[in-house]
Amino acid sequence: MKLPPLSFALLGLIVISKASAHSTDWLKRFTFTPSNRQDGSWLWGWAWAADGSVSVVDRSPPLMYPARPASFGAELTEPLLGYVIPLSAFTAPCPADNGTTQYPFDPNPGLGCPELCINGPSKPDPKERWIALVQRGGCPFVEKARQAERLGARAIVVGGDRENPDALLNMYSETDASDVHIAATFIKYWDYAELSTLIASSNTSHSGLRTVSLLLSTEYSAWEWYSPIITFVVILLLPSILTFITLLIHRIRAARAAQRDRAPEDFVHSLPWRVWTGNGWEKHESSYPPPEDPTEDPSSAPDVDLERGDRESSSSCANEPAWVDQQEECVICLEIFAKGDRVRVLPCNHLFHLEEIDEWLISKKKVCPICKADITQPRPSQPSHAPPPADSSITSTPPHTEPLHEPTERSPLLPSSSS
Repeated sequence: MKLPPLSFALLGLIVISKASAHSTDWLKRFTFTPSNRQDGSWLWGWAWAADGSVSVVDRSPPLMYPARPASFGAELTEPLLGYVIPLSAFTAPCPADNGTTQYPFDPNPGLGCPELCINGPSKPDPKERWIALVQRGGCPFVEKARQAERLGARAIVVGGDRENPDALLNMYSETDASDVHIAATFIKYWDYAELSTLIASSNTSHSGLRTVSLLLSTEYSAWEWYSPIITFVVILLLPSILTFITLLIHRIRAARAAQRDRAPEDFVHSLPWRVWTGNGWEKHESSYPPPEDPTEDPSSAPDVDLERGDRESSSSCANEPAWVDQQEECVICLEIFAKGDRVRVLPCNHLFHLEEIDEWLISKKKVCPICKADITQPRPSQPSHAPPPADSSITSTPPHTEPLHEPTERSPLLPSSSS
């Protein structure tokens, strides 16, 4: 069973709403390759993240390193100032239950995993605001943050490794990380190495541990690309907007093309028209026919004097072919002209009911329905003569040129080829 497009949209909104607690995780999974990265980093490490910085403020001038905040943990709405201390300076892997130190993680305190315990006489003062420093590798990023928070750190800075020294990764957790309440940020390997060297050569110490002062800050752009709701709306609306613009342009072009194929209303109304009186044609040359009186019965129109009618016909339409007055039927409605019917006379001398041919010329095409002649183009003057026999051949004319023969009441609907 196929679902309508609206159902897919609602289903997408439901899925996104369930992931609101981890808004960035929903998008990050599209660029993460678990087989290549086991620590919860993105493969390309550049998309869908805010920018931040890590500054060493007790140096003149201050040293600033570009950083990338993690998707888990606390969000730094305000800069965080504290003392940075490497975890390897005062911790060691905790012994296992059997007294050994065999863990599924690399037992390296500098990596911030596995479970670490205080080792040595010095340790950070829990009343002070200090920041843990570890290196990437050994375990997922979220595990490093959990270890630092358990030891009392207010934030954690994770440095890169030698495999990707210039990568600025986006740290995220594939599992629930709601238990992490400290801020986490990532810096490049060379910045981590320089920061470790500054700490090792620093003259400042707290609780017997060498340290420097760090300032962690986060800069969010006005357009939060990592928001799944905004991303979903953009992905949904952008194709619709482009499709609408394409259809609108197509409709405008089609309307202009159709307008070029229609005859101007003033020109159509300027064509002559006639009234069939039952005994002859009452001809009118005015540009606009008078409106019909709804109370007047067309059958009650007075008969014109045949002698007067003959004189009018001979005087006003002396150049018309003989077959013009012999037309008795409108090819649009296929009805014989009745007494009181008003008909329009086209430049090709074909007759049609006035309202029907006006609607055709103004709304549809500017050509005669019988001979396909363009009524807006001037016709060359030709002497009147009898229509050619039905079996005579008609010489075909090139496109966009006037036919060489005079149209008759027998002219076909479409141009015929020579037999």
